[in-house]
Amino acid sequence: MTKIEALGSVRRKAVNISTEELIKTEFLKSDTNFPLVIKPSVKGVNLQDWAKNNREYLKSGLLKYAAVLFRDFKVNSIEEFEQIIAAICGEALEYRYRASPRTQVGGRIYTSTDYPADQSIFPHNEHAYSPTFPLKIFFFCVSPAAEGGETPIGSCRKVFERIDPKIRDRFIEKQVMYMRNFGDGFGLPWQTVFQTTDKTKVEEYCQSNGIEVEWKAGDRLRTRQVGPAVLKHPQTGEMVWFNHATFFHVTTLEATIRESLLKSLPEEDLPTNTYYGDGSAIEPSVLAELRAAYQEAMVTFSWQKGDVLMLDNMLSIHARQPFVPPRKILVGMAEPYTPQSI
Repeated sequence: MTKIEALGSVRRKAVNISTEELIKTEFLKSDTNFPLVIKPSVKGVNLQDWAKNNREYLKSGLLKYAAVLFRDFKVNSIEEFEQIIAAICGEALEYRYRASPRTQVGGRIYTSTDYPADQSIFPHNEHAYSPTFPLKIFFFCVSPAAEGGETPIGSCRKVFERIDPKIRDRFIEKQVMYMRNFGDGFGLPWQTVFQTTDKTKVEEYCQSNGIEVEWKAGDRLRTRQVGPAVLKHPQTGEMVWFNHATFFHVTTLEATIRESLLKSLPEEDLPTNTYYGDGSAIEPSVLAELRAAYQEAMVTFSWQKGDVLMLDNMLSIHARQPFVPPRKILVGMAEPYTPQSI
């Protein structure tokens, strides 16, 4: 496949001479154009410099393909990774209003997750539960796992198409309620989630973002918030299935974890759970269909040392496979977005 064929008319408008000379494009598999893979066509191409000079090309390519994998550019350091993010879309974001255990490793770069290696992570958009979320998310493979540890990715366009329109309409009408509990011995403590020990600051953040706060005995916290299930992409205008209704629901957890939690806690104290926006339960059959829609969209590939993966966070979902250590995959997020309505 030639580079021009890869990006079609969009690319012909954006491409420049340096792009033609310095990189080549391909796909990982013959039956899908997700993700687009960009490789250097000559030795010594610096990804940061090339990306800085080809922002419009990358912007167009990302909106078309939703995911771009940079491979064989010999990216070696955390600093270089953060500079690549800055070259494409500006300064990386701090990880706020957290849901995943992550360790800050330098600048605004974090471990992808510190979740136990023997457990998988279900497909999701980054921060889809949050009133503000990143439009772009980047992953950097410092070292692949000894075994497993892939980061499967999927197209949200396929997820949206796969979901029964009646289910989509029901969620559009009712929206999604997220219930989270902090300090019960499971999941993240509220001090980590909100990055403060000051309850007043927690309350201020929640009030400004429409999140209901309920302090419980023993320095524990429960929050409730209602958010959209579907959003309009701010650049393409397409409707996108973008929420954590499935990811945060207790039935999506692996069986051993789910059973352990339900034996230990009443439903209202679970670390995370979801409902329709009116507080009614989401039907098991609906959750099963949603999980199938996510899983059927996934593409899996093995990490290579130095890989940098760029996702449009509204058009792509990501997950994680169990692995045998060591594995070091880092993450950086960029371009905060706060939708006002669909």
